[in-house]
Amino acid sequence: MDFPSRLLLLLEVAELGSFSKVAEQRNVDRSVISKQINRLEHELGVHLLNRTTRSLSLTAVGHEMVSQAKSLRTLLNDSHRLAQYYHSEPKGVLRITSSTLFGRQHVQQAVLVFQQQYPDVDIELRLEDRLIDMVGEGFDIGFRIGKPKDSNLITRKIARNRLLIVAAPEFIKKHGEIKTLEQLEALPAAVYAAPGLLIDKFSYLDANNETKQLQLNVVYKVNDVEMITQTAVAGNMLAVVAAQMIDNEILEQKLIPVMTQLHLNDLGTFYAVYPHRDAPIKTKLFINTLKAIIGEEVPIWEKKIPNFDKMYGH
Repeated sequence: MDFPSRLLLLLEVAELGSFSKVAEQRNVDRSVISKQINRLEHELGVHLLNRTTRSLSLTAVGHEMVSQAKSLRTLLNDSHRLAQYYHSEPKGVLRITSSTLFGRQHVQQAVLVFQQQYPDVDIELRLEDRLIDMVGEGFDIGFRIGKPKDSNLITRKIARNRLLIVAAPEFIKKHGEIKTLEQLEALPAAVYAAPGLLIDKFSYLDANNETKQLQLNVVYKVNDVEMITQTAVAGNMLAVVAAQMIDNEILEQKLIPVMTQLHLNDLGTFYAVYPHRDAPIKTKLFINTLKAIIGEEVPIWEKKIPNFDKMYGH
């Protein structure tokens, strides 16, 4: 590792907050990160980090070096982007980030198709549900629900993602047909939860076309969206899920949409986000590949829900 690489490593440590997180992200041992930072300090002749058994913090000169590293990273990213813009054929490395389930179901499929068509492009795909700093972490494309708060990012709509309420036949047999909001809000439900986030309320339109909130009776919280669907299939709880979370559970009658007369608001829209309007050709072609797989108007996941176009106010 050369000096500029070590400087960028310091920036990564500062942004992620620990040697361990950087090591995990790079798939190396923690001692490798520590050794390289020690070598950087030796080269510069200054201490860059204050280390304790529980935390790391930058020294005054460490803050200055991190500032320099950010400028270096921007320069390198812009240089690569500028060069790639002039390529007539896609080549180089394409770094993609996506929410976990969407990435497993659809982005991975697009990767396999894309690499068959454009073998000169190497792809790195990272699946995680945390908010990603697209520019800071050097990603070319990100796939997320909702437009990013960073107005500097370019967005392109991929597909809608509507909501539905589901329960297993055994659940309905046990509790009876669900006909009212009062019943729905009283029954046990599984929901998505993560640090600082609990999704237990959903918006709907009432008979007067006013927005109201549906409050679920939460008995199970989990930070994996696939497990919410699996829990509903087990028959002990109902769930409000996004259409994209449904595979063949409804076609196989393992889950049944309930309260379909309720006008549920959409969860949101899937967007592709990328840092620059003049994105390289590989970025544009990958987005086109993904959209071809998902569908232009009706997303592929809605086709697994019979009569979905007549449910939940649509």
